[in-house]
Amino acid sequence: MAVGPAIAATDARALTVWYDGDCPICMAEIGLMRRLDRDSAIEFVDLSLPGACPTDRQARLARMHAQPRGAPVVAGAAAFVAMWRVLPGLRPLAALASRPPILWLLERAYRLFLKLRPGLQAIVRWGRARWPRPARRAP
Repeated sequence: MAVGPAIAATDARALTVWYDGDCPICMAEIGLMRRLDRDSAIEFVDLSLPGACPTDRQARLARMHAQPRGAPVVAGAAAFVAMWRVLPGLRPLAALASRPPILWLLERAYRLFLKLRPGLQAIVRWGRARWPRPARRAP
C-alpha cells in the first residue's frame, strides 16, 4: 500500500523505517527488528528526535512507515511486510503476508491495534514504573 512518492534515503540501505521512539511498544518491536537485522539492511529513524522526519511528522507517527530503496513509502501492515522482506529469517513470513487476503487481514488487525495503542502504552509505562528492569551487564 504505497502512501507517497519516493523520498531520498539517507544511505544505501535496502529499507528505511520510521518509528515512534516515545512509544514503548514500538521500541520493543524495533529492538527485535534491530537484533534480526544482522546485515544492517534497515535504516531505523526515530521520529522522536528533532529533524528526523523528511515529511509530515504527525502522519508518520500515526502509523508505521517504511520505504524500500527507490520505491514509494508504504504504511501500516505493508510497512511491516517490507521490513520482514529484508530480514532473511522473516522472508517466509513476508512471502505469506504479502498475499492480498493476508495483507488485508493484517492491515485490519493493525488498525485495531492503533485504536488500542494509547491504552496499551499506558499499561506498559505503568508496569515499567512499578517493576523496573534491572540494569543489564555488559557481555
